[in-house]
Amino acid sequence: MEGPGSFTIFAPSNEAWASLPAEVLDSLVSNVNIELLNALRYHMVGRRVLTDELKHGMALTSMYQNSDIQIHHYPNGVVTVNCARLLKADHHATNGVVHLIDKVISTVTNNIQQIIEIEDTFETLRAAVAASGLNTLLEGDGQFTLLAPTNEAFEKIPAETLNRILGDPEALRDLLNNHILKSAMCAEAIVAGLSVETLEGTTLEVGCSGDMLTVNGKAIISNKDILATNGVIHFIDELLIPDSAKTLFELAAESDVSTAIDLFRQAGLGTYLSGNERLTLLAPLNSVFKDGTPPIDGRMKNLLLNHIIKDQLASKYLYHGQTLDTLGGKKLRVFVYRNSLCIENSCIAAHDKRGRYGTLFTMDRVLTPPMGTVMDVLKGDNRFSTLVAAIQSAGLTETLNREGVYTVFAPTNEAFQAIPPEELNKLLGNAKELANILKYHIGDEILVSGGIGALVRLKSLQGDKLEVSLKNNVVNVNKEPVAETDIMATNGVIHSITSVLQPPANRPQERGDELADSALEIFKQASAFSRASQRSVRLAPVYQRLLERMKH
Repeated sequence: MEGPGSFTIFAPSNEAWASLPAEVLDSLVSNVNIELLNALRYHMVGRRVLTDELKHGMALTSMYQNSDIQIHHYPNGVVTVNCARLLKADHHATNGVVHLIDKVISTVTNNIQQIIEIEDTFETLRAAVAASGLNTLLEGDGQFTLLAPTNEAFEKIPAETLNRILGDPEALRDLLNNHILKSAMCAEAIVAGLSVETLEGTTLEVGCSGDMLTVNGKAIISNKDILATNGVIHFIDELLIPDSAKTLFELAAESDVSTAIDLFRQAGLGTYLSGNERLTLLAPLNSVFKDGTPPIDGRMKNLLLNHIIKDQLASKYLYHGQTLDTLGGKKLRVFVYRNSLCIENSCIAAHDKRGRYGTLFTMDRVLTPPMGTVMDVLKGDNRFSTLVAAIQSAGLTETLNREGVYTVFAPTNEAFQAIPPEELNKLLGNAKELANILKYHIGDEILVSGGIGALVRLKSLQGDKLEVSLKNNVVNVNKEPVAETDIMATNGVIHSITSVLQPPANRPQERGDELADSALEIFKQASAFSRASQRSVRLAPVYQRLLERMKH
């Protein structure tokens, strides 16, 4: 170190030496001429290496048997040398450069697979890796991080769950891949809020809590920075089971749908949620049942069966008008709106959870399968007897019985009774006028309440548009509140209203749907006050032409 030449030394601080385990320090000191010399030579490189040359994933050849020193340079600026942090860099000397590090580093000879085979605490992991065929990956080239579950981690999960995963090669592979990161991640590089991707494709949140490292907010790393030739191992004492290895029951246990799951269990449908049939479960949020849960009877069991779809779906591939077959024998329709995705009257309230065989859709309400055509539903509800008679008088029965996509704003009997008798009789006696008004109550597409944003203009069969809005969780049509939403039919949806809507042409002194009249009035008034436009020879003709164009 005093002679000629050019060297680099990664020099451990006093604290690094003091933190060595007593047995390691004793072995170095007891044979100072060999062990200590070798240890020090492993900290040295036979040339000058400055920090700007230290690239992520590179290996430097040490002066001890040409053994490699692993360098990692992370995006946050942290540089590690065999997972020891570089504290102070580039101290130039006449014969080289000194970098201060926070640990005494030791030679690395085993790959990740060999370390798993040596450590007693990895007995279950060893068997799992062998069964999954991942040992080839873990002993090959590359740079990985293994969050290695100890025997204790495997013992924490129910034996039934563990045996199911160990007996299912695909689920087992997903489980183990969820513990392998795509690059070597030393503990020193981990900062709060860091997201890392696993080989399984999931994202883990790694961070710090005091002196402890955390994974997904839990301090489960019990031993860190066990270096291998192809990466680094951190011991963890809790399994990280990905969704792709879970049953529907297990997915639901971590979601806000536990009340619905209890209902499925009480109805004797639990086998569907833990079996290996490809299914999608539509599970309403717990908040849907805040006023109590319905009793389990035959009708309720059948309704729950209609919340299970006979295929494993992904919401991103659903399309408008698609039909889905349920275990209860119903066909459910998919409605795709600008800001929501709905299945019948119920809309998806959270991201999918895709399990081994089943997918969990979290829904914002209990789903109501359609029970007949719009006409069938109206006839079966005494609230709409006057409306049914009016539809029949107007000759619209066939329209509302055939296949279609209608949104019907259905006035109740009370809505018709609110019309003065003379006016009502006149209306009911004029089939053409009656048909015109009733068609104004029928939209030409299906709009469930979950698909309504701030304002939706829905074209009616009469031709004019209905203004449908949502404010304070109340649906309004033409600013009139809707009494009951989402009464589903096979050819549409019915919303109950307590007033009869009037088309724009029937509303005296009201603007039309196209805003042209009110715009014309505003333009006239504004211009009337503008003397310049009246006096100006140049502006007056232009003003008149604009008026004529707007009228047309």
